[in-house]
Amino acid sequence: MTIKANALGLFLRDRRSRLDPAVFGFSGRRRTPGLRREEVAQRSNISATWYTWLEQGRGGAPSADVLNRIARGLMLTEPEREHLFMLALGRPPEIRYKSVEGVSPRLQRLIDTLDASPALVRTAAWDIVAWNPAAAIVMTDYDRLAPGDRNILRLLFCNPAIRDIQHDWDAMARFVVGAFRADVARAGATSEITALVDELCNASPEFEALWRENEVVAHGEGTKRLRHPVLGDIELEYSGFAVDGRPDLNLVVYNPVDPSVAERIRALVGKHMESLPNHSRA
Repeated sequence: MTIKANALGLFLRDRRSRLDPAVFGFSGRRRTPGLRREEVAQRSNISATWYTWLEQGRGGAPSADVLNRIARGLMLTEPEREHLFMLALGRPPEIRYKSVEGVSPRLQRLIDTLDASPALVRTAAWDIVAWNPAAAIVMTDYDRLAPGDRNILRLLFCNPAIRDIQHDWDAMARFVVGAFRADVARAGATSEITALVDELCNASPEFEALWRENEVVAHGEGTKRLRHPVLGDIELEYSGFAVDGRPDLNLVVYNPVDPSVAERIRALVGKHMESLPNHSRA
């Protein structure tokens, strides 16, 4: 038995020992806590023999489908499911796309501390689900937009005001479409964005042309230039980060290249916060 197989068996045995048989309608006296192997196999819709072999490190590597069935049968959390795949196959499972309406209060408080650096949290479909006051000042005030309009592609291709502040809209649009395509595929959200793509193709011939080119680019680090109505021409360096535990979410932080621009943003943020009730964003 290999160390890898033994680790998988130990993990499976540990997780089934934590489950209460009565919760699942299993009865009878037991010498050990938790579910029996055949009960896990029944819940996972696989043969008891095959499951027993997995715990014993026999029978070869299981398929992703079998691992997903076992994860459901053992009621594994998402981190536990990922660990199961790493033990069995040496790779994480395919990402399950989840629609998101917001972020944790802790993450919101974190990005709010960046008083001179605009910060956004976006989904794989490029919906903006969180932002800080600096982003409201520099990018656009997302509070004033309906939730369905807080999508970077909708703003870039369908909002003239957003288009006008881009220093090089053509290059930006091409880059965004390529990065969007890559994010969607990585998150397994291809079917979920069909309606959005159809909508944008109908609304913008430019988007339709770029989408048909099938370009794919990485969105990691770079420079963004804007023609801001108050700050003038500004240059921002940006970096993207995956949100821990939610690889389909991306945190993007923009840092002003010019320190004087950072100070002006900070001053505008201060005035913006003072104008809000109780000095807090609604």
